[in-house]
Amino acid sequence: MEFKDREFIPVLLGGDINTYSVARAFYEQYQVKTYIFGKFATGPSYGSKIIEYHPNPKIDTDDYFLQTVNGFAKKHKDKKIMLIGCGDSYVALISKHKAELEKNIIAPYIDFDLMNSLQQKETFYKLCEKHGVDYPGTIIYDQSMGLDFEMNFPYPVILKPSDSISYWEHPFATQNKIYTIKDRKELEKVIRDIYGAGYTDKLIIQDMIPGNDEYMRVLTSYSDRNGKVKMMCLGHVLLEEHTPHGLGNHAVIITEPNEELMMKVKNLLEDLHYVGFSNFDIKYDRRDGKYRFFEINTRQGRSNYYVTGSGFNVAKYVVEEYVYGKELPLEFAKEEHLWMTVPKAVAFKYIKEEANREKMRRLLKEKKMVNPVFKRGDFKPRRYLAMVKNHLRQFGNFKKYYS
Repeated sequence: MEFKDREFIPVLLGGDINTYSVARAFYEQYQVKTYIFGKFATGPSYGSKIIEYHPNPKIDTDDYFLQTVNGFAKKHKDKKIMLIGCGDSYVALISKHKAELEKNIIAPYIDFDLMNSLQQKETFYKLCEKHGVDYPGTIIYDQSMGLDFEMNFPYPVILKPSDSISYWEHPFATQNKIYTIKDRKELEKVIRDIYGAGYTDKLIIQDMIPGNDEYMRVLTSYSDRNGKVKMMCLGHVLLEEHTPHGLGNHAVIITEPNEELMMKVKNLLEDLHYVGFSNFDIKYDRRDGKYRFFEINTRQGRSNYYVTGSGFNVAKYVVEEYVYGKELPLEFAKEEHLWMTVPKAVAFKYIKEEANREKMRRLLKEKKMVNPVFKRGDFKPRRYLAMVKNHLRQFGNFKKYYS
């Protein structure tokens, strides 16, 4: 694979499909090699031809993070370093230490105080109320409330941590990303388990919006340094992963437009003077026809290549603005495109709506489909075998966990 020498070097933090998707976007737009600092020598970025990958378990600690990225920037003083986090903890590290980064590092993120407040889901829901953005019926649970509190919606309910970063810092045997709670007894047990592991922040208990994965949506936006939204891409999620730690991760997405919905979010982001990528999880509520927002992620999502595949290369936005100083136009994604990370047989088996299956058939026939980890030309044998093995493992995962 050929590479070009540019005025900048992409440096990503993380190791999962998020990092590979962003690195692929950088290569396809600018033919540059991306440097990735992750925790472990695994995942789709490890062993890639378009990436130089450096694993170290300490990369998500303050001191080692600063030492690593500043050391890299000093070695490449003649380049601008595009520093992008590909996970909540990495984005928080970058934002927290922006003032301590070398001057040639570009970190397109909001200030840490705003980022930290938005990570608390109750703050996000207050913003939703202000801008007419719908969200599920919600109880903000504090440990001081004890276990004798009232529920104002029926079971089953959804339970999740308000602060996901802190939550994953306190592991326990039955830890899940999201819980579907069937009754009061289970609710009280999960609450005890979570706080017993050392988590101290709030929990979110929510009305469970009816409907399977095909009612989900994902919205990705980019806001420039002046807080103006410049790109929005809405995806219709057709299938999600169902393993305990992967629950809610997207598996199949088709891009679809909804300008009315996007404009509400645009107003919310611009009122915040938000900067950089943002990502929203949404579910269509068939009971009243409303789209209900669950949370904001202060970064591009792990499924961000659905945006690039739709014609809106995520690397282009930060580079054109921060490296080349260009004024970006406002763009809404409108053309359908299929993004999937599971075998086609899995998608067609577990996606139930025939209209959605027909869309997939049409887009596959039109060759408007991508699996982000399988890039033509990026096939070192060891990496390729690992990716194929992981891909085929989805048959077993869905058979075991999908219900």
